[in-house]
Amino acid sequence: MTARQTALTLPTPEATCDLARRIGAGLRPGDVLLLTGEIGAGKTHFARCLIQSLLEVPEDVPSPTFTLVQIYDTTAGELWHADLYRLTGPDESVELGLTEAFETAICLVEWPDRLQELAPRDALRLSLTAGPAEDARALVLDWEAPRWDALIAEQAA
Repeated sequence: MTARQTALTLPTPEATCDLARRIGAGLRPGDVLLLTGEIGAGKTHFARCLIQSLLEVPEDVPSPTFTLVQIYDTTAGELWHADLYRLTGPDESVELGLTEAFETAICLVEWPDRLQELAPRDALRLSLTAGPAEDARALVLDWEAPRWDALIAEQAA
């Protein structure tokens, strides 16, 4: 698989939400998004907007920092939102059932470095950093699987 990369500037939190909704509309079970960035970079904001866009009935979408995983029934199928910040090794993600969920659910994973070699190779990687203005974010999308080509091309256009 050939590595691909696209960089976007998201000037406002609303622009981040809009992108999350557009990406969310193209997701299906088995899709994995790996969200990286420092604390406060916008990972949870992106995930929250994406999840809310797929819920049939709106509900609160808390950060899974303390629960580690939140599971939602969405219009696109089961969705797992995981925050692995507190994990000490990849074995703990197996115990959570996350590696099985990679096959059967849509998975949004914050702090995916904790997965180490268990991170799916065909995942879409999103790296968020502070942007040029106060509320702006810089986003770099990386992927290898051709499955993401059309979806990302639409977002970068």
